[in-house]
Formats: sequence, C-alpha cells, structure tokens
Amino acid sequence: MSWFRENRFLGALLILFSVGTVVAGWFLLNARSAWDDAVSHFDLTAAELNRLERLSPYPSDENLRKIKADAQDYAATLERLKGELKTHAVSLSPMAPNEFQSRLRLAATAVVDKARANNVKLPDKFYLGFDEFASALPSEVAASLLGQELTQIEWLLNALFEARVDALTSFHRIPLPQEHGTAPGSPPAPPAGRGPGAMASPRPLERNVVEATFVSTPAAARRVLNQIAGANEQFFVVRLLHVRNEKDKGPPREVAGDTTGVVAALPPAPAGSLATKSSTPGSLSFIIGNERVETSIEIEIVRFTF
Repeated sequence: MSWFRENRFLGALLILFSVGTVVAGWFLLNARSAWDDAVSHFDLTAAELNRLERLSPYPSDENLRKIKADAQDYAATLERLKGELKTHAVSLSPMAPNEFQSRLRLAATAVVDKARANNVKLPDKFYLGFDEFASALPSEVAASLLGQELTQIEWLLNALFEARVDALTSFHRIPLPQEHGTAPGSPPAPPAGRGPGAMASPRPLERNVVEATFVSTPAAARRVLNQIAGANEQFFVVRLLHVRNEKDKGPPREVAGDTTGVVAALPPAPAGSLATKSSTPGSLSFIIGNERVETSIEIEIVRFTF
C-alpha cells in the first residue's frame, strides 16, 4: 500500500491495464464462441447442400398421381376449348385457284345485288377487297385461305347491309403472307440470339385484317358493332375504331324573335333525339339525332391453325 501511495500514477495505470486486459479477454472469448457457432452452421449447411446435390429427386407416388391427373384434365380442357373455338370460324377447305376466282365473281355479284336491295352505295368495281384476283388466278398455296377469307368478308358485308348503312365508301383487305409465296402455317423466324437450328413453335392462330369506312346513322353504326361483337359464326376482333360526325360544329344559338329556318323543313325526329323549342308555338327543332357519322373500323378476322 505504501508503494501505491508513493506511485499513484503508475498504480492507476496498472489498474487500468488490468481492467482493459480482462475486458479484451471477454470480447475475445465472445468472438471465439460466435466464430465457432458460424463455422458449425456453415459446415452443417454445406453438408446438407452436398447431400441434396447428390440426390436424385423424384416425387412421391401420391404426388405423381396428382400431377398425371392434372395433366390429363388440362389436356382434356384444352381439347374442348379448341373444339369450341373451331365452331366460331369457317373451316378451311381445299380449293383450286380457278374455283376461288369463280366464287369471287359470284360473291361480288351477290354483294352488289344485296347492296342495291338495301339501298347501300358501294365503291365502283367492288370485288370485296380481292381486286387483283378479279382477272388473275391466286397461287395454289393461297387459294384455300383466300376462299376462307372470302366467306368471312361476305358475312361482314351482310352485317353492314342488315344494319342499313347509307354507303360503304372504302374497303381494304390486307394481303395474306401466303399470297407472296409463304407456306401456310409456317412458323415465325427464330428470335434474335438463337441459332439457325433453334426450333420455333408454330402459331396457334393467324389473323386476316380488313379496313372499312362507311357512312350511316349513329343507330346503324351501333348495330354494326353489336353484330360484329356478338358474331357466333366468325371470330372478329375490332382493333381500331374512328367515328367522325358530319356536323363538326354545334347548332347556332337562336336569336329571340327570329322565326327563319323553322322546323317545318326538318324530318321527323328519331327516337331518343334531343330537341329544343322553336319560336313557333307547338313545333320542335331537333338539334341531335338527324346527323350522319362516318365510321372507320379495322377488324381482325382470327383464323385458328390447330
């Protein structure tokens, strides 16, 4: 004790060093214990991984039966869906090029007669979008597909006639790839990055695109869209729809006391039209419901290849 009183600084330093040594030893023991636990956990995990990698995984008998039953149910459901979809499309029948050209001429004559009977104006020399085949034969590859598309377009035009449109101003058919020598049902080109030997699955469906523009009343345009959307004989998809009113400006505001241009010259108002009172007692001036609309529509005709 006398030495500690005589050397207080050195004694305090020794005490601090002793305490630091004890604390450092405690941290070292904790770190060693954590290290041992981590090494043990790593060894167990690595051993389990090596064991799993050496195994040959195989489902149990019960799971295998369930997988096979699910696969059979899926295949049966898929076949039923394919059969149902085929009922919504015209079947593809073999057809010679001259037979298609004869059918085209008969169809063009029938369409013109039906349009005349329904007071629908058609473009001059209308051949349902097949103008190039009016005087030239298609290839053997494309004849059957063109015959199928001809039947589908006939149905579409009949829907326009039944809706009582005023005029069909334009009708354009996008040519099929088979018209330019591509084999029907040929698989698409392999994606970029795949070698030339990569296998590409055939497409389950293809599409024929037609574009039509017609003038009609709003009610007739709605009727056409409803018939296309509710068609059971064909599978149509409306991809683009543009409707333009022939009257791009609203009616002028009536001046008080002005009786010019009264309602006597207006036709009877259709059901659902809006009307405003005129200056003549007992008469109505209809401002909505008498106009015509020009409808441009792009339709995809789906063709199933399975």
